[in-house]
Amino acid sequence: MKLEEFKSGNYTQEYKYKAFLPNSINTNWIWDDSEINMLLDGANRKLGEINAFSYLIPNIDMFIKMHIVKEANTSSKIEGTKTEIDEAIMKKEQLAPEKRDDWLEVHQYIESMNSAITMLEKLPLSNRLIRETHKILLKTGRGENKTPGEFRKSQNWIGGRNILDAKFVPPHNRHLNDLMSDLEKFINDKKDNVPHLIKLALIHYQFETIHPFLDGNGRVGRLLITLYLIDNEILTKPALYLSDYLEKNRAKYYQYLTDARNNNILQWIKFFLKGVITTSENTKLTFIKIIELQKEMMEKSHTLGSRSEKIIRIVNKFYENPILSVKELVKITGIPDKTMRSLINVMIEKDIIKEMTGYGRNKLFVFDKYLKLF
Repeated sequence: MKLEEFKSGNYTQEYKYKAFLPNSINTNWIWDDSEINMLLDGANRKLGEINAFSYLIPNIDMFIKMHIVKEANTSSKIEGTKTEIDEAIMKKEQLAPEKRDDWLEVHQYIESMNSAITMLEKLPLSNRLIRETHKILLKTGRGENKTPGEFRKSQNWIGGRNILDAKFVPPHNRHLNDLMSDLEKFINDKKDNVPHLIKLALIHYQFETIHPFLDGNGRVGRLLITLYLIDNEILTKPALYLSDYLEKNRAKYYQYLTDARNNNILQWIKFFLKGVITTSENTKLTFIKIIELQKEMMEKSHTLGSRSEKIIRIVNKFYENPILSVKELVKITGIPDKTMRSLINVMIEKDIIKEMTGYGRNKLFVFDKYLKLF
């Protein structure tokens, strides 16, 4: 079926309102629009460059952790949380009480992403995995009363104070099993000839249109993008996250999904591919800057004589978490407290880290040059 002839679905009359029922997407999609071919080629090349860096950078998993934190923070921000990235990497007890609910949502996203990647080793990218991921995402906090891990059994809506003035009403819950079954088949159909990134754009559109959960649909839908790339071995490491691009272009993001529900899917697909290109380029630049920063840190540490080995060990812990206390550093490095405090002073003097609180006690130290890369 041609994308130019895409028919999104129709409205069903429910009790006092109409709900949108999307058509099946599990088919072999083709298109005539040459711009899509150009964007697809560019997006695939950019993803290849990211993969190359995954092999070039030693201990790449150390840096992937911060990519996941940034994605969790940005994806949650689209849904209204107000946690900044420095707050997201701090401990819950280090934050003011009014910030802790938002912090919890970000950290449950991180946990759900990491758990989903692990589950992919044993499970296909399936409805079961999607539900398990959602269960972790909403297990406590503001979402715990929204049936975590279960497809909704009641009607939801997007925008507006109630269903009658909603901006969009997803399909009635009686259609969810059929719709999600069709989506699962499309995700896992290895015989169709649809390029992965076109398929992924369609998957994200369809998932957000179905809106199968009472809460967390946006976050799960964006998380699915990375999981699909990993599951299909397009990326060897979870290094691509579109939430930053989608958050910066939020109005277009929502508008193009709306346009797709009015049968114009082409603009959404082009927007999605442009997002992959832009995000991949930004990720590549971040990796380049990480390599440059590693070189700078090695050069500085080598001027410190017998202390250099311990300082490199400390710096590596700051790559995993750019904000740490002396107590935390002592615990994770095994370096004694008195020695650690002396090394911290040297690192501040050499402009490797900074103290960020201004407190006399309970100080926190930030690897500012690294944190700014994200």
